[in-house]
Amino acid sequence: MNGQVNARAGASGKAGEKVLIADDEPNIVVSLEFMMKREGFHVLVARDGLGALEAIRREHPRLVLLDATMPGMTGFDVCEAVRSDVDTRDTRIVMLTAKGRETDKARGVGAGADAYVTKPFSTRDLVQTVKEMMARDAAE
Repeated sequence: MNGQVNARAGASGKAGEKVLIADDEPNIVVSLEFMMKREGFHVLVARDGLGALEAIRREHPRLVLLDATMPGMTGFDVCEAVRSDVDTRDTRIVMLTAKGRETDKARGVGAGADAYVTKPFSTRDLVQTVKEMMARDAAE
């Protein structure tokens, strides 16, 4: 599915409230997609790193839930590419990963992630983090 992105709008999804879920694990995607749509976000899905980067550049989501380990291009690499591009550098990025060592967290933050969440995680807590980040953006 290299480069393939699916877009699905939530019931009350609004333009400008796009969230990209970039993960190659179908169960995580389904769970996150359900939660984000329920909160009214317009949900985009990418199944690999290259697809995520292409979607970010094309769709300009406000926030990306980015798996650190994906085929083709790692989430760390995607994050660095997003931060180095003037057109995408303001995109909020929440890194999602099973890599919980301090060195991994430092790599995620060093790549430019706004938050670093280790798997397994509470979808409810993650949704709250997303909502807080969106509210902070709106207030700025």
